[in-house]
Amino acid sequence: MNIVTLLPFIVLIGAMFLMTRSAKNKQRQAMQMRDQMQPGTGVRTIGGMYATVKEINEDTVLLEVAPGVHAIYAKNAIGAVLEDAEYNRIVHGLEPEETPVVPDDASSLTDADAPAEKKIDLGKDTAAAADDEDVKSDKSGDVTDAQAKDAKRDGDTDAK
Repeated sequence: MNIVTLLPFIVLIGAMFLMTRSAKNKQRQAMQMRDQMQPGTGVRTIGGMYATVKEINEDTVLLEVAPGVHAIYAKNAIGAVLEDAEYNRIVHGLEPEETPVVPDDASSLTDADAPAEKKIDLGKDTAAAADDEDVKSDKSGDVTDAQAKDAKRDGDTDAK
């Protein structure tokens, strides 16, 4: 027998082995997650219902769906065990307390009452205003073509 003829069968068997191994790992993780459940823990069922665990039996779980409303589910029906903060956010709409934001620089460490430095505006507006004054202060009262073109280039228009 030639190895080239056996190669597709070897690849097929290897792929099947990897798929079953992956499925077993997922089942093992789900089993560990379900074993972590304790009374008072928030859960989500595979149907998408959120509830609180009240009692855990060998194959079943007693869930409190709403205040005073209890239902018995199979352990396999638990899709996810939720953290307290996530459960409260989803079910009760409570946002977790925000932690203070730490700035990237030392600006918050300096004295806030210190006078702020005067900032220099490097925008076009100051240059346009200066050119506008030059155009208006022409002694002859006539605006030269060069001055008018410079004023228009800086954002001025003829329309008023």
